[in-house]
Amino acid sequence: MGDNDEVEPDYRFTLANERTFLAWQRTALGLLAGAVAVVQLIPELSIAGARHILGIILALLAILTSGMGILRWRQVDFAMRRDLPLPRHPTPMYLGIGLVVVGLLTVGLIVVKAMAA
Repeated sequence: MGDNDEVEPDYRFTLANERTFLAWQRTALGLLAGAVAVVQLIPELSIAGARHILGIILALLAILTSGMGILRWRQVDFAMRRDLPLPRHPTPMYLGIGLVVVGLLTVGLIVVKAMAA
């Protein structure tokens, strides 16, 4: 089979790839909703601008997650149609690191506010 020869993959694999894509998009929407909530609903924190920094980090994670979900869907579809191995996917690690950073910043802000009270 040549590099340009495509085969129609089993529909179950195509649908599984689509479900995974939609899961990444739902995750991105959740991160975006979290960004809006942090900026709009949380009272001002003891460190000026902290809400906005957390909101920006969450929004950037949402953009990364959505974009990488699209890229991953295309890469997997390409590989399946050419009977190639599935490509490696670093996005879960990036997302995990980003959420650890947000969590640590949140804990730090809570501690600072508690000590100031």
